Amino acid sequence: MQTAADALLPDPRVIHADGWIVVADKPSGLHSVPGKGEEKADSAIGRLGRLFPGIRLVHRLDRDTSGVMLFARTHPAQAALGRQFEGRSVGKLYVARVAGRIAGDSGEVDLPLCVDWPNRPRQHVDHANGRPARTLWRVIARGDAETRVELRPLTGRSHQLRVHMAALGHPILGDTLYAGAEAAAAHPRLMLHAAEIALNHPGTGARLSFAAPVPF
Repeated sequence: MQTAADALLPDPRVIHADGWIVVADKPSGLHSVPGKGEEKADSAIGRLGRLFPGIRLVHRLDRDTSGVMLFARTHPAQAALGRQFEGRSVGKLYVARVAGRIAGDSGEVDLPLCVDWPNRPRQHVDHANGRPARTLWRVIARGDAETRVELRPLTGRSHQLRVHMAALGHPILGDTLYAGAEAAAAHPRLMLHAAEIALNHPGTGARLSFAAPVPF
């Protein structure tokens, strides 16, 4: 069931579609897949399924993250893309605005993550029980009190970019889970966008790249 608030969200913009894959630009605030309860029923895959019946999930973006999402149109395509994600051959580039001025120009965060069970859905750094998680970051621009960065996740843990930037002391602006009150309230949405994705086409094998303009 679509709520009045959901109806205000734009539909995912189709970037590319063929007989194997669909690539779309998901708006912030829209779930990737339906959740439990009527208030979480609206989703990117549900809306795109009206245009492409039988569309299949390949990966997810957090509800409040906007940007490029990849879907499969057949089971063989879904399996082939799943193997690429498992083998970490899919390239992903995000853009974020984070609190504070990062001192360096680039670096890597290598901190293991796992779910913070008493505070789900939060994740946290856990050196004893966490799964390996690595993120490359590079400064694009600096302001008086914030920094714009490119983020390249080398692993695909839940909330990885959000937790890693918070662990650096530079939480993503608008992040109500991991930023302090001031940084969380600084913007009406999470300032995180999946800007590009690169993959081997499951049908032709050609290396393809798709991009969605950063909306902030």
